[in-house]
Amino acid sequence: MSPEYAMRGEFSEKSDIFSFGIIVLEIISAKRNVRSNFSDTEDLLSYAWEQWRDETPLNILDQNIRESCNHSDVIKCIQIGLLCVQENPSDRPTMTQVVSYLRSSISELPFPEKPINPKLSVMLQNRVGGESSSASTLVLSNNEMSVSIIFPR
Repeated sequence: MSPEYAMRGEFSEKSDIFSFGIIVLEIISAKRNVRSNFSDTEDLLSYAWEQWRDETPLNILDQNIRESCNHSDVIKCIQIGLLCVQENPSDRPTMTQVVSYLRSSISELPFPEKPINPKLSVMLQNRVGGESSSASTLVLSNNEMSVSIIFPR
């Protein structure tokens, strides 16, 4: 679920792009984004970003297909997945761009920035997974310095 939809109920084509990116990363890793266990990180997106940043993207690849797949194609798909899960919807590609990326070489793709804020990702997972109280409302500040949980009377 895209952050703008989960937090503010805003849905757009870019929400679908976010979901597409999650699915691509889940297929490659054979892990679910929600409640996955990845080393010291909380979720698949954070883990995928750390591996990309450390130039070891194949570490997220499912061990069962590691030997039988084309590694450059997998790296390209990871890169596309990370481009699709950018926190700001305007930073995500369109589906037309995604199709173009799939047809092009890896050297022609834009370099992804750090995806969704890991703290926001964990809060979204908790909210989607039903771990947050249904009576409370989660409000994030614009400065990313604090989180307020509002309880109705």
